[in-house]
Amino acid sequence: MLIFDEVNKQMKDALRAGEKLRLQALRNIRAGFLLRLKEDGSETLSDEECVPILRRLEKQRKESIEAFDAGGRKEQAAAERAELEIILTFLPSQADEATVRKWVETAISESGAKSAKDLGRVMGALMKSHKGDVDGNVARKIASDLLPS
Repeated sequence: MLIFDEVNKQMKDALRAGEKLRLQALRNIRAGFLLRLKEDGSETLSDEECVPILRRLEKQRKESIEAFDAGGRKEQAAAERAELEIILTFLPSQADEATVRKWVETAISESGAKSAKDLGRVMGALMKSHKGDVDGNVARKIASDLLPS
């Protein structure tokens, strides 16, 4: 079943079951999908179109969690964590750090990067071939570690 259809189905189930937090998270996901649908007037979204939307929502939740934790707002951070858990159920898993390190090493050799100044070229090459499979922040940190200053 497509991610788009699964979100809609689970939203109906959460509404019937009275799961307020889950329903809110699914509504937020669906809102992101609906914005995308309005762009071209299509009726549904493929998984390839849904994943970047979910990744963006994931990133937003992580940033919110950090901000709420820094501000001492534990309840809001807990709500964001719960919503993040629901978002993650729809996302394919990302590569582990060892795999990312191999990909970064390959991107460095293919792009001919010699120093930290070439980080942009390395990230461009890496994201071109592994965009949905790698966390950009992890890849950037590994690339920075591997490239001399």
